[in-house]
Amino acid sequence: LDELSSLVLCLGLPGDTRTVLGRTLAACREAGQPTVLTLRQLRCHTEPLRTGRVRICENPVVVAAAADELAAPCQPLVCVGGQPSAAGWRLLELLAAGGAEFDYHGDFDWGGIRIAQGVRHRVSWRPWRYDHRTYASAASAADALTPLARLVGEPTATPWDPELATVMRDRNLRVEEELTLDTLLQDLSP
Repeated sequence: LDELSSLVLCLGLPGDTRTVLGRTLAACREAGQPTVLTLRQLRCHTEPLRTGRVRICENPVVVAAAADELAAPCQPLVCVGGQPSAAGWRLLELLAAGGAEFDYHGDFDWGGIRIAQGVRHRVSWRPWRYDHRTYASAASAADALTPLARLVGEPTATPWDPELATVMRDRNLRVEEELTLDTLLQDLSP
């Protein structure tokens, strides 16, 4: 992809008044609106982006719900949109260089686990309700309302919580990130 087609979605990242990217982030944070950043914008920015804890999610619906429910007070959130784009990697690099600490959440399926592992190889993160207890609870609650799809693909290890892969194999249910929105939004609240 070219530098304008590679995008990353975020919400609540702090900005500054010195740089174009900083002003963009500051204006969107103040308005409580999501920001779509291009690889070009991120490549033109050479300073680290300074913030504390940043939550990383896999799906844009988490950002949309956080903007709707929390708006400006939402804690910093970056959506990798499935497999991270070059823009996504650049944003995470700028945040890591600024001292950000990351928490990660994604889909509870084998593809989601692979995405999490890919992100984990590039930036260090702690699980954000992305463990065996959360999976078991979400699978039970969601499956009681409507039958969940079965997991497909090759099982994958979950080194941040080895029991997660075991429980996922045993339960064999796919739990999309959207099914955990209520708890994620609680965590993103100030």
